[in-house]
Amino acid sequence: MKKQPSDVPLKPSVQVLERMFTLMDVLASREEAISLKEISEKTGLHPSTAHRILNDLTIGRFVDRPESGSYRLGMRLLELGNLVKARLSVRDASLVPMRQLHKLIQQPVNLSVRQGDEIVYIERAYSERSGMQVVRAIGGRAPLHLTSTGKLFLAADDPQRVRTYATRTGLAGHTRNSITQVPVLERELGRARQYGIAHDNEELELGVRCMAAGIYDDQGQLVAGLSISAPADRLDEGWLPKLQSTADAISQALGYTSGKRNALTQG
Repeated sequence: MKKQPSDVPLKPSVQVLERMFTLMDVLASREEAISLKEISEKTGLHPSTAHRILNDLTIGRFVDRPESGSYRLGMRLLELGNLVKARLSVRDASLVPMRQLHKLIQQPVNLSVRQGDEIVYIERAYSERSGMQVVRAIGGRAPLHLTSTGKLFLAADDPQRVRTYATRTGLAGHTRNSITQVPVLERELGRARQYGIAHDNEELELGVRCMAAGIYDDQGQLVAGLSISAPADRLDEGWLPKLQSTADAISQALGYTSGKRNALTQG
């Protein structure tokens, strides 16, 4: 059997399904209802054909007909979308990409989320060959201002919330490199907002440096951070594109689309 080239978009084998998908794409392109005439023009389908398919989709509540002759996407799609969203897990979406990234760089890759004033490590990919003496255990915690992922979450907060965090925690340090002054932290967070990447330069553990990129959900909210840890003299800034592309792939798996991000643009 002759294989279809991988760069050729796949089409449904049933023509009516192909037409249905085309109709729904047109409806999705507009927020308001669209007239049958315009739908027909955009899809190239005869009005009677478009009307017949849209009528069946209306019966299934995939399409609404707010008034005679106009259509929009229906609530059934929202119901199904919420079911899919409920099944999505940032950890499940991250496992394979994390392992692939670790295989490329041979250094520990960490997935962590925010809980209050700390980050919690919920998954990792590492091997003994990495040479890392300190590998954070799953379930381990660390202060936001001392970690690369924690800085991403702080950068997503407005300035007043950052100052409140500083007052509440006292910005306690763990090493001589720890950031313990509010102005220094604010400058660090400004860089994180600008570049979408944050670093930990031996601030949590001497001899260990990290870099992190954010993972976003379908609402553009920062939900987790993906970080690379390495001995201080081995952390390679050349890994940043790989880290960012991996974090982006996980975000897309969670429903994130370009233009919806708002987590690092506040403050």
